[in-house]
Amino acid sequence: MTFIAMNRFRVALGRESEFEEVWRNRQTDLPAMPGFVVFHLLRGPSDDQATLFVSHTVWESRGHFEDWTRSEAFRRAHSGAPKTVGLYLGPPQFEGFDAVAETRPA
Repeated sequence: MTFIAMNRFRVALGRESEFEEVWRNRQTDLPAMPGFVVFHLLRGPSDDQATLFVSHTVWESRGHFEDWTRSEAFRRAHSGAPKTVGLYLGPPQFEGFDAVAETRPA
């Protein structure tokens, strides 16, 4: 079964395009990582302070995800944080899920 890793970001109102651009232009080694399946950046609802975004990656297993978090590629991917000062209202909130059931097209 797969593992899904998500980070929730509360992005300051009016800074959504800037946040999206940071993600579009960032260097990523994810496609080369063993066990990586897919990445999505999702834009959710807004309230009176922020817009919710979620980074969503699917991995073949929790072990593959954990290997990535210990890799040099992970450190490179997260080294650009200072460029995002003021974009977030609070730190990202991580959520990890082991798939327990799955349906795929025939």
